[in-house]
Amino acid sequence: MISVRNLVKSFGAFTAVDDVSFDVGEGEIFAFLGPNGAGKTTTIKMLTTLLKPSSGTIELDGLDPQTKQNEARKRFGIVFQDPSLDGDMTAWENMEIHGVLYHVPHKLRRRRIEELMKLFELWERRGEQVKKFSGGMKRRLEIARGFLHTPKILFLDEPTLGLDPQSRNQLWTHVKRLNETEKVTVFLTTHYMDEADRVAHRIGVIDHGKLVAQGTPKAIKEQTRTESLEDAFLKLTGSTIRDESAGSADQMRQFARMWSGGKR
Repeated sequence: MISVRNLVKSFGAFTAVDDVSFDVGEGEIFAFLGPNGAGKTTTIKMLTTLLKPSSGTIELDGLDPQTKQNEARKRFGIVFQDPSLDGDMTAWENMEIHGVLYHVPHKLRRRRIEELMKLFELWERRGEQVKKFSGGMKRRLEIARGFLHTPKILFLDEPTLGLDPQSRNQLWTHVKRLNETEKVTVFLTTHYMDEADRVAHRIGVIDHGKLVAQGTPKAIKEQTRTESLEDAFLKLTGSTIRDESAGSADQMRQFARMWSGGKR
């Protein structure tokens, strides 16, 4: 479903992503892990048409997202770290406008919104303004919205950041259910190693722009001779604290502008 070959992205003399290659199969949950500034967000931006690669190739469901941007965008959904909901709108209105932008037919849109809001336990609050929601409810709404147009791929960038353990567990239960029933491929980033170990079928670890390991959680732990994925991650990437990478603010708004304009 996702095929990446020899992907490179440079900003002047700095190479943020350096000769990265990987595949993600249909219906797979793939966790893309790395320290701050390792190249995760830059890679996601290229996968979702927000950045043009310096070199290398990408295919999403057989499409080149650089030459067939609009067709590729219809195939995936995105939930970025930064909030993208309109707090003054109701939960239903946030879902409805997303469905309209993706040209989901009216009857199908209404049915799909109801199904997803019930699944994510938001149906009883559908008429309330989103600004009154808790952080966990907002996150569930964003992810429900990402599934609305029945994408083949869902990109989740730090989807559970700041959520309590109960909310994280509940959210992943819903995502895994849709992954299994609708065969949606899920590409996620997270700093919660226990989360990646629990939900991902396979994992890729990137550091300083290079892919340093990939495989099942079990295989990566065996490769590094460690007992936990967190220990494996630290062995692969080191224990030095990294600075936050610049660059994820306003991603969803940037994507929305490009989608509506049909061009970069």
